Amino acid sequence: MQARLDGSFTAAMQAILATQGRVIVMGMGKSGHVGRKMAATLASTGTPSFFVHPAEAAHGDLGMVQAGDVVIAISNSGESEELNAILPAMRRLGITLVAMTGRPASSLARHADITLSTAVEQEACPLNLAPTASTTAQIAMGDALAVALLDARGFRENDFARSHPGGALGRKLLMHVSDLMRSGDALPRVAPDIGFLDMMHVMSSKGLGFAVVMQGEVPLGIFTDGDLRRLIETGADLRALDARGVMRPGPRTVRATALAVDAASLMEQHSITSVLAVDDNGHLVGALNTNDLLRAKVI
Repeated sequence: MQARLDGSFTAAMQAILATQGRVIVMGMGKSGHVGRKMAATLASTGTPSFFVHPAEAAHGDLGMVQAGDVVIAISNSGESEELNAILPAMRRLGITLVAMTGRPASSLARHADITLSTAVEQEACPLNLAPTASTTAQIAMGDALAVALLDARGFRENDFARSHPGGALGRKLLMHVSDLMRSGDALPRVAPDIGFLDMMHVMSSKGLGFAVVMQGEVPLGIFTDGDLRRLIETGADLRALDARGVMRPGPRTVRATALAVDAASLMEQHSITSVLAVDDNGHLVGALNTNDLLRAKVI
């Protein structure tokens, strides 16, 4: 297959990159199933694309094809009646026709501007009848084209995530701390001189498992459930303490604009279950914990 990535492959790639239209993929039977997969792969990797069934195209769906589009027509024999019947009408529309066929001398190839050979010596089927090796070659050619195009477009993970918002990658690359964090009155803010028991009341009422000791809008320190357990073990008189005296200074923070997955990495790195979100001025704007990340399926 590597030998097939020749000048015709480059020409097909350049035609798709140059078009202001879409890429329409067509095929009958098993080639049609391959075509649906090919169109989906192209669309998800930065090349607007969709599948049109040749028989439906002959009965109105040809209206989905416009001048300037690139049509990839797939047929192993190159003699599919339903596909070849609409070739003249498509050519009159002013499209660029790319044939993907196992027979470069076929009717389909003769109508095409560019021909990509997917010829195989023999099908894997012992009868040499069922499309097996030929469809594998078609899939490989389609994937090679999609990968070459995404590389040429500079398509990156963030671009991929935008077309996959429901997937794990989309959640990791599109979801920000600001999308998940608790904010406003939900934050357990306390002043440095607040009494310990009053701080515990705030901490308990907010349900985040910690209290943030504030100096104006800037977080000075944090006191967590774990700190409480360790403090109790010391036997200290809790009523005589204030927030400043028990807080841990320099709490871990992350920008609210950061990716949620980066916040998760920070929490894992420092073995903490919560992190504070700040703005560009270091002012507290939110907080989130591992439960927030789990609910959003970031981790």
